[in-house]
Amino acid sequence: MQAFTLVHPSDAKAAVVAASHSNAKYIAGGTDLLQLAKDNIETPDHLVDLEALNLSRIEAGPGRLRLEALARMSDVAAHPAVVKSWPVLSQALLASASPQIRNMGTMGGNLLQRTRCGYFRDTGFNCNKRNPGSGCPAINGENRNLAILGGSDQCIATYPGDMAVALLVLDAQVELSGHAGVRTVPIGDFHRLPGDTPHIETELQPGEMITAIRIPATAERSAYLKVRDRSSFAFALVSAAVALDIQGGVIRSARVAAGGVGTKPWRLPEVEAALTGKPANADTLKAAADRAGEGAHPASMNAFKPLLLRRTVLRALQTVSV
Repeated sequence: MQAFTLVHPSDAKAAVVAASHSNAKYIAGGTDLLQLAKDNIETPDHLVDLEALNLSRIEAGPGRLRLEALARMSDVAAHPAVVKSWPVLSQALLASASPQIRNMGTMGGNLLQRTRCGYFRDTGFNCNKRNPGSGCPAINGENRNLAILGGSDQCIATYPGDMAVALLVLDAQVELSGHAGVRTVPIGDFHRLPGDTPHIETELQPGEMITAIRIPATAERSAYLKVRDRSSFAFALVSAAVALDIQGGVIRSARVAAGGVGTKPWRLPEVEAALTGKPANADTLKAAADRAGEGAHPASMNAFKPLLLRRTVLRALQTVSV
């Protein structure tokens, strides 16, 4: 790990100013950044410590939820209002990492975690995310856990998180603070596809920081299902987040997203369209789930993922529709 200076701003405005320093990074829980720094993948020379900022509130009101960026993952997962009215979010958080990491990890930091592609995290290999233009060995290499949706000839790394997949079906907004003031970005637009610039992963502008996540409505009939190689401390091979509005036995609206399969948290509009306006019965759920992942492009070692995705989506839909 290279040497760095550590700054302790007293408020968000001071933090943004401090982050204007060349090669600066924000740090909060540090569960991802510190490991990357130890491995010399991230090499900041200026760290802006956000711990002292008063940005850890969980504000739940009638039909709305606002989670400040420094709220701990474990605190949000256990909050009674989240468990009751946004179960998909609580379940996704509890499926993430380990209890120790959830106790340290923040909501804002979780959105910004870097890919777990082994080639990205091993500086002995080339990687277009670390060194643009150097190549992507994963395309013809070890790619069992990598993306089947949203990849390019520059990168097929899978977005690793659980929480952002749940936020997709909650139509969350990410609140950002920077030199130009405060703005909000829909969660579906926050993470970027790799395209020709896989090293640019989000819509954050230089110096901007996440201050909060806003969720506009409750989703009591929602669930998150994660399929992985082991029952704890493992990233998803495939996951599914679903939120249904069922009235009189008819699905009035449906929001479905997947993790473990895309280069960003992946919404499944083809499944949503097949559900909306249809009776909430076994035939509808099966027909809709069978459309999950249309247009997928498996790599050499993950051809099992499309089928696993369809089965995972179906299981999640069955859970919510009961």
